[in-house]
Amino acid sequence: MNVSGYIKRCVQEGTQISRFNILAAVLLGAPAHLFFYFTFKYGFQMPYESLPLRLAATVLSGCVLFGYNMTGSLKKFFPYFWHFVIIFVLPFIFTVNLLKNNFHELWLYWEIFMIFILISFIPNWLMFLIDFLIGVLAAVGFYLLTTPVVDLDPQFSIPLYSIVVVFTVVAGYLFSYSNRRGMMAQEKNQALQALAGSIAHEMRNPLGQVKYSFESILQELPIYHPGKPEECIAADSLDRVYLRVAQGQMAVMRGVQVIGMILDEVKNKPIDRAGFLYLSAAGVTRKALDEYGYESDAERNKISCDCKQNFLINADETMYVFVLFNLIMNAFYFIKPYRNGRIIIRLERGDRFNKVYVRDTGPGIPPENLDKLFNPYFTSGKKGGTGLGLAYCKRVMKAFGGDITCESVHGEYTEFTLAFPVVSEEDMVGFRQKMVGRHVDLFRNKRILLVDDEVNDRAPVKRFLKPFEIDIDEAGDGAEAIDLVSRHRYDAVLMNLSMPNLDGFEATEAIRMGEAGLFSRDVPIIGHTAAPTYVARGKTEKIGMQGFISKPVSEPELIELLGSIFNGNMNGKSKRLSGMTVMLVDDSSFNRLAIRGILEKCNVTVIEADNGKAAIGKLEGERCNLILMDIQMPELDGVETTKRIRDKDFEGDRRIPIIGLSGESDQENIQEAIGAGMNDYLQKPVDSRQLLAKIEQWSPKS
Repeated sequence: MNVSGYIKRCVQEGTQISRFNILAAVLLGAPAHLFFYFTFKYGFQMPYESLPLRLAATVLSGCVLFGYNMTGSLKKFFPYFWHFVIIFVLPFIFTVNLLKNNFHELWLYWEIFMIFILISFIPNWLMFLIDFLIGVLAAVGFYLLTTPVVDLDPQFSIPLYSIVVVFTVVAGYLFSYSNRRGMMAQEKNQALQALAGSIAHEMRNPLGQVKYSFESILQELPIYHPGKPEECIAADSLDRVYLRVAQGQMAVMRGVQVIGMILDEVKNKPIDRAGFLYLSAAGVTRKALDEYGYESDAERNKISCDCKQNFLINADETMYVFVLFNLIMNAFYFIKPYRNGRIIIRLERGDRFNKVYVRDTGPGIPPENLDKLFNPYFTSGKKGGTGLGLAYCKRVMKAFGGDITCESVHGEYTEFTLAFPVVSEEDMVGFRQKMVGRHVDLFRNKRILLVDDEVNDRAPVKRFLKPFEIDIDEAGDGAEAIDLVSRHRYDAVLMNLSMPNLDGFEATEAIRMGEAGLFSRDVPIIGHTAAPTYVARGKTEKIGMQGFISKPVSEPELIELLGSIFNGNMNGKSKRLSGMTVMLVDDSSFNRLAIRGILEKCNVTVIEADNGKAAIGKLEGERCNLILMDIQMPELDGVETTKRIRDKDFEGDRRIPIIGLSGESDQENIQEAIGAGMNDYLQKPVDSRQLLAKIEQWSPKS
């Protein structure tokens, strides 16, 4: 840690403004100084006592409580006021009395007592030293300025007194350390309870939606009658099944994001800006509204969006969508009792900041709660709330270079404002140059087919791809696309899903069935759609597409998706895995069943082991091409198992590719796995496309 970082930590540790400290300062400090004044002046008849100093100390001690409870912009200055009060009422006044009373024995004792109390309030040695020296030096200056003739005659042994002072400091810090450890243990226990409550509360919504999706799918399925012909599902029922599957998948993905958000918030993990893209605010906002898990059509009709003033944001799509989800979910909670309650989302361009407004016509927020809304674990009237959602939204918006604020009129409305810095033309030019430089070699000499009956929708795609020296053929419908694919080899096909005569789904099915020629069956196909993305997700995956992109097309999203295709990360060539043997090591039989189902569809032979010890035993007798290794397992976990496989004394193939599987996404866990000898890492629940892409990437056969 550098010097500035250490000093910052010392300041934080030495500024313990707990409610207990505040009450101690008020209840003990304020009356104690008046008590000392009358006791020392009239009881012990000390030569010096100052009523103005004692009254000032009493008033300052009382003001601490008001300062602690203040709101608004002055709140940030309270730590400075706190240290000023501590310095004044302890080292300054006690040292003044020590000097003015010519080192009287009674004040020598009280000076030692003051040091012990100061340590209790300032538990960091550096901050203690700074506050103590400031108070003592100020007292010396006050003494010299107010004493015409300086005539100090100490009648005590300075060395012996110094020993007592040093012992007091050491004993004080030992006491403070023990007390702090106890407080930390209590705070940790409270944090763990809050964390458990947060996960339980935040997961109810996505899990409830998964349950609802399953129930809806079950209602659409025909009744099974043994021995009778299978009943066909009507087209509209099949569409609803796809819809519920997509909603269930989105709910699972949101649940994983919620868990990650809560863990990141508890760990205070910084947000990585490296993956931020330039996104259309209108596009991602509509996407969020499409993917939100509404309880009913009536609830969906309560929300409206005005996206006419569109603008670009430099952000992470998942994080932005989560912020909107959190605000929408809170708004729905509060407007539920209001029959005419509504949620209005509005985009507005500005000179320095562009803004997204999320307003609800609910009960509003009491004024005293507005300044605390974004504090971790603070909730404003939401039963069962954890107070982590808005705190995380604040962190996300700060990472975007903007901010989130709230305005509310109690009884009328609440409006959250998401402010994003304006993206300048220079920013976009620089971004495009970097994007082209990163992909131009990968895209060069590639050939794609652009299939769309709308000429206007083809134009931006061609414009975005122009700098990459890529060959583009065009087709106006599905039949023309099949003809071109049968006569030419393409590196990717961008296929509009909604076209007359032969739509994108039918054209893709024809290509996958070999109607366009056997050599073209594995060409990567990307769905291009104006339909809600959560609906397209399930249908495109089922039909054999490698991805989808929304209309109007976003330049960064298009380039990144094509880059993944050309890199082979989503190229749909899972048939290359046919004939492979993969060892799957996981103590969960459900996880093994799910992953085995994915692999066996690609004609991959799967060898199973439920722990590391069993895996090593099987590796010595059977050969396989790759290992999928769970990290957390009983007996012998994935990290230790990998170390043994990589050890020079291992009798099997020490160079076999190993991909780690874990529910942890923490960078330390990933580094530990890679450091043990794993080649790659995937987070659970595993996405089937990512899994196949990783296996293909590390397969010795690829």
